[in-house]
Parts: sequence; C-alpha cells; structure tokens
Amino acid sequence: MRRLGGLGLPAATGVLGAIAFPPFDLGPLALVAPIPLFVAWREGGGNGRAGGPRRAAADGFIAGFVFFGIVISWSWHFGVVAYVPFVATLAGYWAGAGALVGLFARRGMRHPMLTSSIWVTFEALRGRWPFGGFSWGEVGYAFHDVPVARSLAGWGGVLAVSLASTLVAATVVEAWAAGEWRGRLVALSGVGAVVLITVAAHAALPETRPAGALAVAVVQGNDKNRDLTAEELDARYLPRSHFELARGLSPPLDLVILPESSLDEDPRVDPSLEEGLAEIAQRLDSAVLANAAVEIEGGRRLHNTNFLYDPAGRLVGTYVKQHLVPYGEYVPGRRFLEGLIDELEQIPRDHAPGDRRVIFDVGGARIANLICFESAFTELARGYARDGAGVLVVSTNNRSFGRSANAAQHVAIGQMRAAETGRPLVQAAISGRSAFIDHRGDIRATTELFESTTLVRSVEARTGRTPYVVVGDWALALALAVILGFAVRLAVGTGRFLD
Repeated sequence: MRRLGGLGLPAATGVLGAIAFPPFDLGPLALVAPIPLFVAWREGGGNGRAGGPRRAAADGFIAGFVFFGIVISWSWHFGVVAYVPFVATLAGYWAGAGALVGLFARRGMRHPMLTSSIWVTFEALRGRWPFGGFSWGEVGYAFHDVPVARSLAGWGGVLAVSLASTLVAATVVEAWAAGEWRGRLVALSGVGAVVLITVAAHAALPETRPAGALAVAVVQGNDKNRDLTAEELDARYLPRSHFELARGLSPPLDLVILPESSLDEDPRVDPSLEEGLAEIAQRLDSAVLANAAVEIEGGRRLHNTNFLYDPAGRLVGTYVKQHLVPYGEYVPGRRFLEGLIDELEQIPRDHAPGDRRVIFDVGGARIANLICFESAFTELARGYARDGAGVLVVSTNNRSFGRSANAAQHVAIGQMRAAETGRPLVQAAISGRSAFIDHRGDIRATTELFESTTLVRSVEARTGRTPYVVVGDWALALALAVILGFAVRLAVGTGRFLD
C-alpha cells in the first residue's frame, strides 16, 4: 500500500478534530477526524525498525500540535512563552500514542480496538498527569450536543465516548485497508456494532430521580473585555457591579450565585462585603453563594474560596478549590523559574489547594461546589454525585481569555459532567458564558460574553446514580486490558515485545 500524504494526513486530523470543537462546533466531525492520522499510522507506523514507532510518533505530534494549537488558541493570551510549550506538551501525548501503535505494528499487530484503546489510554494519562492533568480536548467532549453520545457518557464517562468514536474511525481505516469487498464488509460490521451498542445504551440509560426544585439566579457582573484600571479597582467595580445587578432580582429565590472573583476581598474581614451579601440574602429570602481569593499564612498564599450565606444573612459554609491551575494559580518549580520567565510575575503568590469536597444544603437540596478548572475533571463531579449532591454548581472566571472559544468549550465540558452524573449543572461565569444545563446535558439557558446580566431558572435537583457514577472509568480499564492482552499475545508468540 502506498504511503499517502506526508505531513498532510496528520495535519488534516488536527484541523478536522479542531473544527469538531467550539467555536466551529461541528461535533460529529470527530467521528472521521482521526481517520487521516490512523491511515498514516497504518501505512507508516510499522515500516522498519528505525522508522516505525518513530514515524508514528512524529505523525501523532504533528496532528496534536495542529489540533491543540487551534483548540486552545486562547492560551495565546498569556504569550508565546505559555502557548508554544503548552501546545507541544499536549501534542506529546498524541506522539506517545503513535509510538505505541507503531511498536505493535512493527510486530505485525494491528487492530481497530487496539488503536482506540491506545488512544483512550493516552487521553486518560493526559487528563491525570502531570500536575493533575489537563482533559480539555478529549474527543468525547466534541459530542456534547449529541444526546446519544451523552447517554453513553452516563454509562462510562467521556472516555467511553472517546473509545466508541475512535473505534469507529479505526474500523473504517481497517475496512479501507482490507482491499476486497468481503473483508471490508466484515470490518464495517464493527462500525454497525458500535452504533447499535451506543443506541441501545441511549435507550436503556436509567434516569436519576427528581428531588425537588430550586429557583436559582446567576449574576454575571463583568462586562469589561480587558483588565480593570486602577480607578475601577479602587472603586471596587466587581463587587459593586454584582451587588447592583442582584438588587434587580425579585423573590422568591432559593439560591443566588455570584461567580468566581465576584468579591475582591474576604467578606469575613470586610464588613462592607458581608453587609452587602447579607442584604441580598435577607431581601430575597435566599441563600447567596459568592467567591473570593483570600489570604492565608499571613498573606504568603491564597485560597480560592466559595462562601455560602443563608437567607438570614449568616455565613454558614465555605469551600476551598482543590484542583488548582498549574502556572495559573500556582507555579510548580517556582524557585527554578523565577527570573527566567518574566510572565510569572503575573502569579506573585501561589494558591493552596483545599482538602475536601463540600456540599451545601440549600432550600432542601444538596449543592456541589466546583470552581472553574475543577469542572474539567470527572472524578470530582462523580464524587459529589456519590456523596448525594443533587445539583452541580460551577463558579468560574474565564475573563482572561477574552472572546475566544474558551467559555463555550467550558460549557460543553459542563454538559458532559451533567450527563455523566445525571445531575443538573449551573455554570456561573463572571463575564460569560453562564448556563443552566439539565441532568441530561441539554442547555436550557445561557448568556453571552461580556454582558452584565442576571439569569433565573428553576433547577430540578436529582437523586440516584448513573451507571458511570457507580462503576467509574471502566472504559479506561477495558482499554488497558486490551493493550495488555495484545502485548501478552505478542510476547507469547514471539518471545519478546521490545528489542
């Protein structure tokens, strides 16, 4: 079979894959996006001891660099010193997947399930390591607006969606490579099996149960697509704008959410903030959730903290963000990097992580806390569902990324968290997009970027557990078992795997 495309095939996967995500958001395109890369891996990944895994790794890196270069182009806001290493690091996971595919291929071992299992394993690794991982751009998220795919997430999480979609792509490549119609028909029957299983999963997904309704208001108070001026900071623009918007709300309400960074000081040490929050709570007879970065250890470090005030205006609970943003909220290896990278001056103090999940009781429902980046990690949301939370609340500040696709991608991630857990999710963003998402992952209301506004909806809390909440990431366990099975088969058959 002749070699196709050179750099063109992996680059095509990068472009097509990126178009499947916001802002283009052609989600089903993710079914075919991996095909050019998988063709390159099949044609070149096994050719020769020196070039096989190495060539497949290079193809994977090219595809990943193009893909992440587009999908996370919003990281350019922090300069080339952040953007290029970040994109290259993420592309390295695709290179690793290619190297392993090429290693198996060099031994004559090719199979669609093996390819998709390797892909999912490296996605899972990227979502966990290092520094807690970065799950943005997992293939499964591209299907956030496809109800059938979201149902599959309810069974096995986003990784199950990634496994199914890449298995379809890998099977199509195998069918194309079969060369004669009978072989192609047999291979394509695998696509039919994946489709049937996915449709059956959609039909059979058990519903979580209603557990009472809450009237919830989101206050989105930052309409400035820029850093605040010194005068605006002195005038306390952020808390003032949120308090003013909240004054336009009317009872009855059960919960008012002021998003991440809505306060500029710890309300426990600033009487004006505590009085403002108490006034909102008492006037609306509603709980109020707000957020601030507060000093700890004598000001040496910070806690990203949610504060809950009850309808009487009393502080009744706090939650400290656990999963922090590396090089955003803290600097790994700070003592080695300071003085070398001027941009680190933007992070003069590290945040410290919280050490536990916290559920707030509001209006007879149990409310889970996720602060910004935390919603991109399925285990936190899944843990809250296991703990009995009925509603997921995401408080976020994506202002730094301007009018990029970051906010829309973040909402898409929230849709999959809702579908995985069978819980409604309320995303409260300081500058947009805020959103109300139901327990199936459908968006029920949303805001635009950089508009000062409030959004009020009834939210139906849920109880019960989806299969994914009960079982967890079985798709990853299956992928690892498949890789191990093929490795053992090779070792038994040849007496060696690596040489």
